[in-house]
Amino acid sequence: MPGSVYETSNLDRGGSNRKKKIEEFSRSSREKIVQSKNKMFSKFTSILQHAVEALAPSLPLQEDFVYHWKAITHYYIETSDDKAPVTDTNIPSHLEQMLDILTQEEAERESGETGPCMEYLLHHKILETLYTLGKADCPPGMKQQVLTFYTKLLAHIRQPLLPHINVHRPVQKLIRLCGEVLAAPTENEEIQFLCIVCAKLKQDPYLVNFFLENKSKRPETKSPGGREVGKENVLAPDTGQSPSEEQAEEPQAAAAASASSPTTNNNNNNNYNLVSSLLNLTKSPDGRIVVKACEGLMLLVSLPEPAAAKCLIENTELCDLLTDRLVSFYKALPQSMDPLDIETVESVNWGLDVYNLKEDAAIFTGKRALISFLSWLDYCDQLIKEAQKSAAAVMAKAVRERFFVSVMEPQLMQTSEVGILTSTALLNRIIRQVTSEALLQEMVYFLLGEEREPETAATIAQNPLRHRLIEHCDHLSDEISIMTLRLFEQLIQKPNQHILHSLVLRGLEERNYLENKPQEEREPLENGQPHDAVDLEEDPLFGDDVSPDSRLSGSDWLSSSPPQSPDHSKSDGKTEVHKIVNSFLCLVPDEAKSSYQVEGTGYDTYLRDAHRQFRDYCGVCQRWDWRGNPKPFEKCNLDIPFFEGHFLKVLFDRMGRILDQPYDVNLQVTAVLSKLSLLPHPHLHEYLLDPYINLAPGCRSLFSVIVRVVGDLMLRIQRIPDFTPKLLLVRKRLLGLEPEGITIDHMTLLEGVIVLEEFCKELAAIAFVKYHAAASSSP
Repeated sequence: MPGSVYETSNLDRGGSNRKKKIEEFSRSSREKIVQSKNKMFSKFTSILQHAVEALAPSLPLQEDFVYHWKAITHYYIETSDDKAPVTDTNIPSHLEQMLDILTQEEAERESGETGPCMEYLLHHKILETLYTLGKADCPPGMKQQVLTFYTKLLAHIRQPLLPHINVHRPVQKLIRLCGEVLAAPTENEEIQFLCIVCAKLKQDPYLVNFFLENKSKRPETKSPGGREVGKENVLAPDTGQSPSEEQAEEPQAAAAASASSPTTNNNNNNNYNLVSSLLNLTKSPDGRIVVKACEGLMLLVSLPEPAAAKCLIENTELCDLLTDRLVSFYKALPQSMDPLDIETVESVNWGLDVYNLKEDAAIFTGKRALISFLSWLDYCDQLIKEAQKSAAAVMAKAVRERFFVSVMEPQLMQTSEVGILTSTALLNRIIRQVTSEALLQEMVYFLLGEEREPETAATIAQNPLRHRLIEHCDHLSDEISIMTLRLFEQLIQKPNQHILHSLVLRGLEERNYLENKPQEEREPLENGQPHDAVDLEEDPLFGDDVSPDSRLSGSDWLSSSPPQSPDHSKSDGKTEVHKIVNSFLCLVPDEAKSSYQVEGTGYDTYLRDAHRQFRDYCGVCQRWDWRGNPKPFEKCNLDIPFFEGHFLKVLFDRMGRILDQPYDVNLQVTAVLSKLSLLPHPHLHEYLLDPYINLAPGCRSLFSVIVRVVGDLMLRIQRIPDFTPKLLLVRKRLLGLEPEGITIDHMTLLEGVIVLEEFCKELAAIAFVKYHAAASSSP
């Protein structure tokens, strides 16, 4: 009711609340005014200080340096408000002045001479004190200022500072503070500081031993969060650490000085805090910080010190970072992708990929995920390439076990055709991109196994993945066959000897593809040939029983020594090479040839490419222990049954069906065989490019396979009316000289004939180029 006691009480209470709010507002306003005045006064003091410094007579550098340091320490004595940000104080200005003085002092002195200001900084352990202030972040923002001071000091001073115990010890402690909190406001300063330390270690790699910290000797560092930095502990010891911590680290520094000797230093209990902090910063949400952290790691892994490499591998999570991120990026890829998209996406360099989500999604689904995966793969590859040898081997092995075996192998062994196609295309792209020797070696062992003994028909399935991949070259799906053949084409061009040994060479070592017949049992020769031999230029369908004495020996083709046989003079050699070239050119009968009717498709068009490719292969293979001459016949174990090997078996089987396979499959099969023919190994050359070798019973060579194909072709030509005009029309259509018109019967056969003719011309060009390369290098 109006005027009641209750109403009066409510009014009084409302008035009391309003009074409290007014008082609180008044108090906060006064505080803000005081803070504003203090801030203005601080700025005014700073301006006044600079003006006085400009007008007053210049003090000696050391006095000036001490003045600025004392001004910083007096702040902690005189100031009770430790919540004001450091930017509201003169501390940044004094630190900047100290840096300028140190830089000026060094510029005025001879190289390597330490001036009094630097001596003062080292003797009074100024860096230790600054570390303590930065660790406590007192006043707020001090950690940022300390990191900047350390960074500029190491960057601007040319004389080596890190060997000093009063420099590398506080630097080590400050390193521990970096990367503790993700997306921290000091992240940018932290990464700049860590990177300058890495750069200094790159200049003087032995210094890294100061940063391998022994776990058993370092006490646990307590968090500074609940501790106030008082006036006593800043100014009294000036070290920034407890006496027990200082005593514990003294013997460690002495041990670090001699740590460059791997025999006297056991690193199993060492911390590599520099690496750990960089690894933490690679998880930053800021991409620029991540790239800088990765650059820092790149510098550290390249240090040649064995102690550091061992610590890097055994006591850090670097291998986990590489493999975990590689696996996560791979698993983020779509289950199905167009192989052409995977193959044609632009080349990727880690840290430089600029992308637009809308544009990438419009081009093809999964492009952004693919670029992310390839970018990280490139980083892993470059890191392993730059790494110290023992560290590179461990990192590469980790990638093999945790990525290739655990993730990729199940994908390659699956039965889904879509999955096989996508994973094979991705593997092909990975093979193309990997350049580091250690990672390539582990990838090859993953794909092909480590076996070196000759294959037999019973052991081809010994390595399930290798067997499956080779079988995929002859898959029911033409797309899978083509993609797997491309994969092997890419693989045999990599600079790794084990690839070629595993796929082809180990079956040819004993030359047991040749007939084991004593010389006296062979027929007498007339002009270098058996008396009843048929001239190859007249009849391409000759048998395999031509005497090997009439052929150009492997040493004539591939070695720089003169021919050992007196029957093979240089003029005879020229005759022999023309015979071999013509053997390939005349294999396809005239009625099945069409290139002579189209301009610019002659045999000579292959010579330039063959010369360039052979020269490139020789550059790759010259550091391998390949013999210049074939293994002497008398040293070969010809009693071992010959097996061409699983890979060559599949290729020869495919080549034998060239008239019945799609055009694209034929192109890819012949591409792989031509790459193998280019290799400068005498046994491979003899087996693939010498038409005159006397094959052992039941053996086949590339030439004998083509001979059988041509025999089949000549029979089938008879059953196709207007064969030659149709063949010419198909060739012109393939070259784009004729528009697509009515469907032509026997299109697959006609396209196969064209590929066969071109392949024979390519083999002839390769044989010619290899002969002349050997002849030009002969004395």
